[in-house]
Amino acid sequence: MIFEVGFRGHPNVRSLHRTTIEVTTERALTPAGDCIVGVGADCGCAGLPGRLKEALRDGRSRVRIVLSAGGLEYEVAGRGDPRLELSHPRDIVVRRSSFACPRTLAVGCDGSASEVPRAMAAALSSHRARGVMRIEAPA
Repeated sequence: MIFEVGFRGHPNVRSLHRTTIEVTTERALTPAGDCIVGVGADCGCAGLPGRLKEALRDGRSRVRIVLSAGGLEYEVAGRGDPRLELSHPRDIVVRRSSFACPRTLAVGCDGSASEVPRAMAAALSSHRARGVMRIEAPA
């Protein structure tokens, strides 16, 4: 199953966090949000389709997340987890760790905001930038 979440850039996108990547439906972003790569997202975890949520709650699921913006792509691989609530109305967070909360989309991921290509992060620091988070999980 593939689901895409659109988002836009913001002048405070820094993409420096070493353990997470986040997109949010919020329109504002402070410099402290250094894991956030996009604002104004189409949905948070709560808005994901039910079939995708089921797949993400399977601990055997391999999850692929592809960020696209500014003509560039950044891919992260992770896994699902039965503890995922996927209920947060505003945020979607991809984590290196196994921490699960309502905002968590996938755990055990092999990438973070600090590894997003610098050209992509620079493109996303414009409020005119548009991006997509493509989520792929077995159906």
